[in-house]
Amino acid sequence: MPASERDPPARFHRKEVQKIMVKNARKAKIIDKIVSLFAIICVILAVIPLTSILIEVLKNGIAAINWDFLTGRPSAVGRAGGGIGPAIQGTLIIVGLATTIGAPIGILTGIYLSEFAGIGLFPNGVRFFNEVMTGLPSVVMGIVGYILIVINLGSFSVWAGAFSLSIIMIPIVSRVTEETFKIVPNSIREAGFALGIPKWKITLFITFKSAVSGILTGVVLAIARIAGETAPLIMTILGTSLFFTSFNSPVDALPLRIWRLSSQPYESAHEQAWGAALVLILMVLILSVALRLLAQRRGLAVKVKV
Repeated sequence: MPASERDPPARFHRKEVQKIMVKNARKAKIIDKIVSLFAIICVILAVIPLTSILIEVLKNGIAAINWDFLTGRPSAVGRAGGGIGPAIQGTLIIVGLATTIGAPIGILTGIYLSEFAGIGLFPNGVRFFNEVMTGLPSVVMGIVGYILIVINLGSFSVWAGAFSLSIIMIPIVSRVTEETFKIVPNSIREAGFALGIPKWKITLFITFKSAVSGILTGVVLAIARIAGETAPLIMTILGTSLFFTSFNSPVDALPLRIWRLSSQPYESAHEQAWGAALVLILMVLILSVALRLLAQRRGLAVKVKV
């Protein structure tokens, strides 16, 4: 058999390869459009209930919002009027104190697991307990705070509430910090090592600045989680109609106030509960936006310095 018949021309091979490439490209485009459409549908399905909740809270709670409602003390049960001033104050104090306790511990834990721990029995155990704590019911944290602080101090207090909420916050911040540090390119660390910079300085002054935006995002997620917790606060701060007096005494909080108002059989109390829920959502939203703007400014500052 002639060689020309045994070996097809190279031009024939090129045409077949081009046909296969065109066919694969069309198939990839179709799959890409299907996956994109599926993702858009999932986003819409997720946004619809969230939007409906926001609209419902806004519709039912906007009528209760006024200056006296935001600054006044709660009225007696069954009486119209009153405000949520102590609850707003208590929420800011407890969430702020819990963030002061939990955020640094969570950030340092995440940095340790990502940059220094490596793979071993102890770091794997820490990661495992982080996962377990993330999934634990919040009432368990309230029981821990009650046993460790409330019983020992002999009274419900801000410290007990902040301690319980910080336990909820630590594993969230730790996990996000660890994953954020893993995203930072190794070339940044290698450049620091090439200059003879110690590892702790590279982590603190170079890697941390590159990951600060993601870390703040984790802190925002953790704050949004603890700001709406009710079960731990029932067992640790008890709640009161008075403004803050000391860290060793009971204090009110918005989740507690919403729970108590919604459990009353009065229309005026239900309206105030909707208003308190709207205030809580706005507080978390404002804090989230502020921290994201801070993260963007810090990221821009780092780029300018570089």
